[in-house]
Amino acid sequence: MITLNVNGTDHSLDIDPDMPLLYALRNHLQLNGAKYGCGLGQCGACTVIVEGKQVFSCVLPSGAVAGRAVKTVEGLGSADKPGVLQQAFIDNQAAQCGYCIAGMIMRAQALIDTVAAPTDEQIRTHMAPNLCRCGTHLRIFAAIKAALAAGVKG
Repeated sequence: MITLNVNGTDHSLDIDPDMPLLYALRNHLQLNGAKYGCGLGQCGACTVIVEGKQVFSCVLPSGAVAGRAVKTVEGLGSADKPGVLQQAFIDNQAAQCGYCIAGMIMRAQALIDTVAAPTDEQIRTHMAPNLCRCGTHLRIFAAIKAALAAGVKG
């Protein structure tokens, strides 16, 4: 039995501690924001935040985060009431196919949570590990800048 604290709620799961966190989130908690992309921690589609730091959930064993705070894109807002960062992504049409967007939002949120006023270069460097195969990187950058201008907080 493993207890995962996801978006502020404890969940006791009867899973193998070696199960990737991504599978626990998607298959056991029905939190489908984080996506399976490469399975190697190289694309960022599976990005979530664990205790303030962005992580690739496809390569992180669930047992490694037992008892630690995990935040997913679902913890930032909802379809009816998106968070500031989520709304900025919507307003800037940052998603084309949408597959990478939850991971992009979570990586951006981790930056905003740790750097009060990131420079353009800090944003670009921080976001570089997450890939968007549709090429919406400029809209993603614009969305992050808009959220910062709107006063998004961690």
